[in-house]
Amino acid sequence: MKLTSQDTLRALIKQRGMSYEDIGRACDCHRSMISALVNGHRTSCTPQLAERIALYLGVPSEVLFVAKAPAGSGQNDKPRKKVA
Repeated sequence: MKLTSQDTLRALIKQRGMSYEDIGRACDCHRSMISALVNGHRTSCTPQLAERIALYLGVPSEVLFVAKAPAGSGQNDKPRKKVA
């Protein structure tokens, strides 16, 4: 699942007074994974982890994540360069 907004995730964490350690422990992942999402070093995670994070933060998963398009579906964000 692709994170829709680092800022939204960061704001929810701050608003609820949680640490990355708290979320990681509750969601069965390392705090560095939460940090990487918040800081943009990672932009996606498994659907299962996305659901656990959203549930722990008390929001629908659609607020934070969208499904990634499968490889080869033609629905990626970057246009391909044409080769002459």
